[in-house]
Amino acid sequence: MQIALHAFDRRQVAWIAFFVAVLSAWAALFLMQPNLDLPQGWQAVGLDYLASLCRPAAETSLSGLIAMWSLMSLAMMAPTIAPALKTYLDLTHTQGASMSGFAALLSGYLLVWIGFSIPAALLQAALDTQGWLDPFGRSSEVYLTATLLALAGAYQFSKLKEACLNQCHSPLMFFMGKWQDGLSGAFRMGLHLGAVCLGCCWALMLLAFVAGTMNLAFMGLAMVLMTFEKLPQLGRYLTAPVGFALLGAAILTLTTELIKHL
Repeated sequence: MQIALHAFDRRQVAWIAFFVAVLSAWAALFLMQPNLDLPQGWQAVGLDYLASLCRPAAETSLSGLIAMWSLMSLAMMAPTIAPALKTYLDLTHTQGASMSGFAALLSGYLLVWIGFSIPAALLQAALDTQGWLDPFGRSSEVYLTATLLALAGAYQFSKLKEACLNQCHSPLMFFMGKWQDGLSGAFRMGLHLGAVCLGCCWALMLLAFVAGTMNLAFMGLAMVLMTFEKLPQLGRYLTAPVGFALLGAAILTLTTELIKHL
């Protein structure tokens, strides 16, 4: 009884730490909002650095852009792995899973998304250099906007997206087929889960350049959508409608622009 209670307490601690990290990332993103007036003296705790990350890319270092995208990835993508983390914790009664393995699994997953933050930051810097982004990291070019919408919409119907989602829909089957023992094994499984998640969601993440890279409403909506899309009961009914909606938005964007020039 004491052993079971101890394991339950450790699971609680793991979840508390997980949600504290996610909520901290969202709090940081909120404090980075360009129109937020921070009280005097808050610079002493580093909030001025957070605010500096949402300046236009031309005014921000590459490391600052990577830090911004990493925070976005933690806030938006960490919740989407919750079903897989729950499945892993349900296996802690076996000798293969452990609380330290939980941390290793999550670390491997997030490392993939931190890796994604590097090319995303480079892309933002390149687009800003071309003058294709406004100060809020939002596309100011109609054809760029339409291309991003069409790319994300078309990718919803791709075989790669389908294959990645199939793995996300059944975490238990993933662990049964890909199980590796120990901390290093948990870390490698996290990397695999991260790669699968990246295969599902990279095109949707790039829509940040349509809505604005510091648009909290977009981040929240995208997080909910990507989380639901990984749930087998809901995800199978979301992928195609989202794809059609994005393709329709791309067509509408181009049509509106053409009408303006008639």
